[in-house]
Amino acid sequence: MAMRTEVISKGGVSVRAISGTRSVLFAFDVEKKLRDKLLGFAVQRRSAAAGAKPPFWFKASKVFKEVVPEPGQDARFSTLFHPIQSLVWGDYTTEPGTRYHYVVRPVLGIPSKLEYGADVEFTVATEPEETAEDGVWFNRGAIASQVFAREFKNRAPRDVDDETDETTVWLSRGLLEACLRFINDTKEGEQLLVAAYEFTYAPVLRTLKAALDRGVDLRIVYDASVEQDKNTGEMVLTDSGAANQQAIEDYAFPEGRLYPRQHSGDIPHNKFFVRIDADDAPVAVWTGSTNFTASGFLGQSNVGHVVKERDTAGVYRDYWLLLQKDLPRDEMRPEVEKLSFFENQVGQVEGETPIPVGISAVFSPRKASKMLKWYADRIEAASNGVMWTGAFSVAQALAEAFEGKHPHPRFLLLEKPPSATTVNALKGSKNLQIAYGNVLGQRYVPNAKGELTMRREIPEFELEKWFLEEEHYRRTGHVYFIHTKFLLVDPLGEDPLVFSGSANFSANSLLSNDENMLLIRGNKRLADIYMTEFDRLLRHFYFRDVAAELHGTGNAERGKFLYDKPSDWLEPNYRGFKNARREMFFPE
Repeated sequence: MAMRTEVISKGGVSVRAISGTRSVLFAFDVEKKLRDKLLGFAVQRRSAAAGAKPPFWFKASKVFKEVVPEPGQDARFSTLFHPIQSLVWGDYTTEPGTRYHYVVRPVLGIPSKLEYGADVEFTVATEPEETAEDGVWFNRGAIASQVFAREFKNRAPRDVDDETDETTVWLSRGLLEACLRFINDTKEGEQLLVAAYEFTYAPVLRTLKAALDRGVDLRIVYDASVEQDKNTGEMVLTDSGAANQQAIEDYAFPEGRLYPRQHSGDIPHNKFFVRIDADDAPVAVWTGSTNFTASGFLGQSNVGHVVKERDTAGVYRDYWLLLQKDLPRDEMRPEVEKLSFFENQVGQVEGETPIPVGISAVFSPRKASKMLKWYADRIEAASNGVMWTGAFSVAQALAEAFEGKHPHPRFLLLEKPPSATTVNALKGSKNLQIAYGNVLGQRYVPNAKGELTMRREIPEFELEKWFLEEEHYRRTGHVYFIHTKFLLVDPLGEDPLVFSGSANFSANSLLSNDENMLLIRGNKRLADIYMTEFDRLLRHFYFRDVAAELHGTGNAERGKFLYDKPSDWLEPNYRGFKNARREMFFPE
């Protein structure tokens, strides 16, 4: 039982499992003698706890056409009769800190007369979301999904400000609860420092006000940026600044606890808390990508990350004290760089990872964007694989690191396509898979500048007859789908790198914004949690991209039906990108 199983083999099939908190990722390999017979895999799960519910076979939506020629929109079919046809698959329904027993059964023969191979059985333990050292929570994020459509009929929360609403709980997936718990765990006589960009969600505001009322020394740095009104020419609060100001007035936070950030020069983009005990010792920090808004917790994909380490909490406290001064960007830069690990201690030995095992932190704004090249060097030096999520764009330095004929797979998940030039360059890369946030039945089209930034419905979308109509919770704003900002390098290796925080891996986020980023080396637990969640998001949106491409080709029904010949689905896994992906889990 472990977060990463060893390779388990039986009857020509090998399985490896990697467990996160609420996801378990499976990889399969098949010996040549079985490849001309295998139709796919059936997977069964049961809780390994005493007195648990009976085991069940997982269900899926794809079917053999000759067996079920017209499946219903919301129909689900047992993998025992309509198997999984992929060498990578995920169970996204697990609970944290739980032992599960799985059975993988090879499905053989022909669709109308199935046979079965030898069962491969194993037990895994999912990770707890929180330990004595850290905690990680991902929201549902990819809610433009068939599950949301089936379970909730696309219904938004009845009261978005009610954290107990069943839809809110489902969408939050533990993220909101963890954030509120971090605040509530701050005791009377302790201090809680807040750095907020968007700061408007009622449950968070209520909980912070309650902390203040029970004797917590609460102090809040928040975005109060101004911009020139296009019509009057006057300087007015930005949209986020005005929304923050209204929320502060609504909840009557006293002025002595508030520190408006007005002179950042660009975006005060932080979203973190620092807890300081009664002896004035920093003890924990909450950070990540989640803005303190309804869409942050319930709409776009986000992560909350807690570090319970005094050194890390201390450097975040020192950074907060700088933010409190509201210095202009040029005055902030040299002071911030004194706190950032990169400028002070990173070595320059070619080919090495110049950070120590454990956790380091970097902050913005900075005097130079040379750290982009450092990130690119880490990507270039990967020996197992790279996974990256970004909201808006791909910096040129990083695009160059993803280009070329890398032997190891690279996965890129973005909110929307970057410039057409970058897209074309990336598409020419070997062993690279890209997916974009989108709703089923839409595709990106060029705007007046030729940039693929505009989503449009696909007329007469052929797959819609097979799937339920989808909606998305967030209706306004800039980011609807992918808001996480993390980079994983060699996540399955012995020395994984996890970079996670508020920054978008762009020059602007390094030079102009207030930002923070954790650099974590050698922590397999965190690498596995982030990797399994990346897989969940990538798989969800990659399907939508494929469905859009199939529209109008005459092959749209491929999105619903299984292959009835083993070679059609299995052989492509042993060449090109899919083979490189397989080798991540089963290195030679």
